[in-house]
This record gives sequence, C-alpha cells and structure tokens, in this order.
Amino acid sequence: MTRYLTQSLTASALLAVTLALGGCETNEALGRSQLLLVDDSALEQQAAAAWQQQLATAKISHDPALNKRIQAVGGRITAVSGIPGTWEYVLFDDPQPNAFVIPGNKVGVNTGLFKVVKTDDQLAAVIGHETGHVIAHHAAERASQQIATQTGLEIATGVTKGNVQKAISNYGGLGAQVGLLLPYSRRHESEADRIGVDLMVKAGYRANAAVEVWQNMQALNSGAPSEILSTHPSDKTRISDLQAYIAAKGYK
Repeated sequence: MTRYLTQSLTASALLAVTLALGGCETNEALGRSQLLLVDDSALEQQAAAAWQQQLATAKISHDPALNKRIQAVGGRITAVSGIPGTWEYVLFDDPQPNAFVIPGNKVGVNTGLFKVVKTDDQLAAVIGHETGHVIAHHAAERASQQIATQTGLEIATGVTKGNVQKAISNYGGLGAQVGLLLPYSRRHESEADRIGVDLMVKAGYRANAAVEVWQNMQALNSGAPSEILSTHPSDKTRISDLQAYIAAKGYK
C-alpha cells in the first residue's frame, strides 16, 4: 500500500481530518497528543481474523521450556501494565528473531528470538516493548494516520463529513493489515522501547537487559539491518537511545 504523498499534501490531509472530526487525544504515557480516528476495539475485530489465520497457517512450537518462560515473563509484565483483560502468547516455530503484538493483547514470539534473547531479563525487554505498543495505542494511531491520508484528500475536494465518517467505519481489512503487517514508525518503536523499560523495571527485571538484546542483535547481524520487531531504527541507534534513557531514569 502506498503510504506517502508529498509532505505538504499529507500535512494538509491530516489537518483537514483533524479539524473535521476532532480526532486528537492526549496519551499520558507518551506525553503527547495522538490522532485517533478509530479505537482499539475496532481494530481488535479486524485483527482477530488475521490472528486466527496466523494460528492456522504458521507452525506453532510446543517447546515446553520456551513456552514456560514466555508465559512466566509475560505474566509479570502484564501484571504491572495496567491493561485489563486476557493476554495470549504463542510461540511460532520460525528461525527469524522476531516478536510482534496485534490488537486484542495477542503476542507472537518466534523461536528464532532466542538466538538473541539469552535470559529472562532480556525476554522481559522484548515483551515489555510489545506491551508498550498497546499502552501507547500505536496500532490505532497508525490506522488513523492511514485513514487520514485517504479521507483528508476527499475532505479537501468537498466530500461531506458524513461520507468521511462512513469511509472510516468501512475501512475493511485495514485494521488487520495495520495490526499485523505494517511496520511501526521509528517514533513508535522508540516510544515502545522506553515504555518497555519502565515495565520491565516495575516487574523486577534489569533495565540494562534491553540494551543487551540489541547488542546481541547487532552481533548476530554483523552490521546488517535487523528484522526484529521492526526494520528501524538501527541496532546502534536503539542501543544509544536506551542507554541514555536508562541513565536518565537512574535504572540499572
């Protein structure tokens, strides 16, 4: 899907939708406002089908030791997250060192992740990061930005507010695509990193384990771009940013 128009056109589209629909909300965890034209519950309905398809088509690992670790660490992280409801963790038999979260509190972890995650503290950094995306409403914000780019152009050419609302309510598979397929932005990834560190510390894990994950990833990649969680920012940038944040917060 084409995601970018010219800078000025995209800015105009976002402004038009925001003014027409009043979709900005403040997220206290981020300390900034977000454009939220859809909410998490709407995305959950779309993402649930994609998750079921993933379960049906991907190979699931039943490794008892790894599953036990994921459930135990995930339970400690979600217990301090403040997010109600049940969380589902599934271990996929996939050599790619990766993990992801989709709306509805569903987290996928690849067996390949354990090439760079050696300890439970490091695993907590990854699960904390994924939980951070949920706390930050990143999936809803990402979907809203997609919708704003599309419907903002329609507003500019005279389409009524009612028709724009209809377009938003009928965005179809966008929720599943945003929730499972499209990568997060650099800003979203950095925000989830910081929230993840806060969560792992609250849960009793070492903050510096988050740095260790990316050092391990950097060593595994030998300088090549990593695929874990997102294609950006780079391992080097994440290490530097995490070290600065941990130092600023006084974590160990």
